[in-house]
Amino acid sequence: MNRPIYLDHSATTPMAPQAVDAMAEAMRVGYANPASQHDAGRRARRVVEQARERILSLLGGESAGRSPDRLIFTSGGTEANNLAILGLAAEQASEPGELVVSPIEHPSVAAAVDQLVSRGWEVRHLPVSTNGVVDADALELLLSPRSRLVSVMLGNNETGAIQPVATLAAVAHEHEIPIHTDAVQAVTKIDVHFHELGATTMSFAAHKFHGPTGIGGLIVRGNTQLRPQLFGGFQQAGMRPGTESVPLVVGMREALELYANDRDARRLHLASLRDRFERQICTALPFARVVADDAERLPHTANIAFVGLDRQALFLALDMAGIACSTGSACASGSSEPSPVLLAMGVDEGVIRGSIRFGLGAATSAADVDEATRRIVLICNKLRGEKGP
Repeated sequence: MNRPIYLDHSATTPMAPQAVDAMAEAMRVGYANPASQHDAGRRARRVVEQARERILSLLGGESAGRSPDRLIFTSGGTEANNLAILGLAAEQASEPGELVVSPIEHPSVAAAVDQLVSRGWEVRHLPVSTNGVVDADALELLLSPRSRLVSVMLGNNETGAIQPVATLAAVAHEHEIPIHTDAVQAVTKIDVHFHELGATTMSFAAHKFHGPTGIGGLIVRGNTQLRPQLFGGFQQAGMRPGTESVPLVVGMREALELYANDRDARRLHLASLRDRFERQICTALPFARVVADDAERLPHTANIAFVGLDRQALFLALDMAGIACSTGSACASGSSEPSPVLLAMGVDEGVIRGSIRFGLGAATSAADVDEATRRIVLICNKLRGEKGP
């Protein structure tokens, strides 16, 4: 039996032991409801607020001054993206307007945009190059007096291509239009500084950086107005009602602290392994092609097209061989439809049919990469042999 090799860290990451320990301690303490007014509740509240301030600081937000940024805890990246898109749109216009988005957004952004379209909004898409990067120069041309919102992700979840968010934000702000960025894949893979990006809102999720599943966040700039999407409580100033989970908040903070203490080494480790993996695969399999290889990419993502093979058949064979990977976004798993990201890039049909996403993690080793390569090469050659010349 082949030992399992987990190469799907873009979908989710195993929790860091330190984050598990921090959460276990919080559970042992048995914190009260942070919204309760008694001493036990106030003690829990202090833990939540200290973590909120620290997480905000680690991600480049500002918690002091006359107009501090806000960090709203959510259930994850999907909720954070929905709150940003729908909440900003509702505050920006009393009637439907236009929004500009990239066609390579995560399904949680794309579906929120679809909701606005069903309410009469119109969408303009930024063009995307074959390397998976949006054309920042096109934003100025796409904006109109009816434009109310821009949304472009920071790092693509399928190709890893990093998007020019800071440049786009500068243009949007010139026109006094808010801009949201989905930084779920980027946080802890590259340095993410909210204010340097210039975004109005930014989403992230703990389970993407070795923290717990079930918690994420949305950073909101200064006095930005956001319409709540959930109702029934006063928590988090009514922006996201519901009892905050002290253990989840503590676990997310600990996972971010681990990255902050080892950021340079972690990025170098991931980039080195990704390059090693791609080099070995493409050397052994001349028909393999790295998607978006000429773009600046997140260091943990390798999207490799095994041209001539079917991605679903290859995925199943790799799974049986003990290699966990994916055929695209985990939120769209099970779909046999071509990837909207790759379609938007205009890549060849053979690339789309044979595309597999691999995601490396902090605990991935060179031995894992080498063994995974060995199995992948054997499986690909076998599948090609079965197909015939």
